[in-house]
Amino acid sequence: MEKQRYLKLIDKELALLPWYVQEYYQAKAVIPLSPATLYQYLTEFRRFFDWLITEGFTNATSPININIDVLAQLKKETVELYKSALLNQVKQKGSRDSRSHPTINRSLNALSSLFKYLTEDTEDENGEAYFDRNVMRKVSLVRTNETYSTRAANLKSKLMLGTTDHDYLAFIDERYEKQLSPAQLKYFKRDKLRDLAINALLLGSGLRVSEAANTDLRDLNLRTGTISVIRKGGQRDTVPIAPWTLPYIEKYVNNREQLYQVTADMHALFLSNYRGQASRMQANSIEKMVAKYSEVFKVRITPHKLRHTLASKLYLATKNEQLVATQLGQNSTTATGLYTHIVDDEQRHGLEKM
Repeated sequence: MEKQRYLKLIDKELALLPWYVQEYYQAKAVIPLSPATLYQYLTEFRRFFDWLITEGFTNATSPININIDVLAQLKKETVELYKSALLNQVKQKGSRDSRSHPTINRSLNALSSLFKYLTEDTEDENGEAYFDRNVMRKVSLVRTNETYSTRAANLKSKLMLGTTDHDYLAFIDERYEKQLSPAQLKYFKRDKLRDLAINALLLGSGLRVSEAANTDLRDLNLRTGTISVIRKGGQRDTVPIAPWTLPYIEKYVNNREQLYQVTADMHALFLSNYRGQASRMQANSIEKMVAKYSEVFKVRITPHKLRHTLASKLYLATKNEQLVATQLGQNSTTATGLYTHIVDDEQRHGLEKM
């Protein structure tokens, strides 16, 4: 249901955007990217085009009429002005505004994706890319004012370190139902094994919520303790699962058909029941489910915090950033430095000895 909603929103955005963006979407839709991600990219393109029109960098009166030559001739100075405009929105609306630095960087990353496609992945009648000059290569992302240590300290309070991850699953399994009404208890008992399995998989593998939602039953191998997923960029990856979480997952799998009246054509690993029919559980439903349990247990968090938890504990156990990056499906260790600050107590111990 959530996927269909995004596809409808995507159709509305595409109707407002020029032919080369529509072509970009068709190319990217072939790769199993999340419809939510593609929709977000399209809205970022429209915002940028609206800004170009407002600031007079094109004679077009609507985004759909912006000629591709405008992008081909775009100067670095112009994109930097756009970045400054986004930053000014943050300053004017306050630091709590939703367009935080990471959100601005997602805007820039979306434009980078479009320009990469137009300059590298396209072909005209002569077999050449639509244009050669990728101005986005010259534009840097917005740097955060926080150090790794500050970010790590803010994040650490929302992670399930030590035995907290084990305690969290035990809470869902044994104590959560005690605060439910009879009506709530009925649905909890139906979905309990599934919800435990999803939380266990996220804590035991570090998958992104979209990766977990998109997996099929055949992708899971309980014998080897692995799950096969499609990573960002369309690459298939086989991900190990922490052994302690496997019993939760196995119990759900053994009861999956009975709980959700599964038909032969329903391949999704995680299911929901909609009007008496089984359907794939969507990423946003998983996010709401994790928020529901975690808020009662300790503090309201997202599935991404469960991913951070796995990464932090894996680094603590191995002291190997490359291994953590591999587990998370990242091509480099650029993002894993955060986890070394979350779990590395050497600096604190050094201060204590002074």
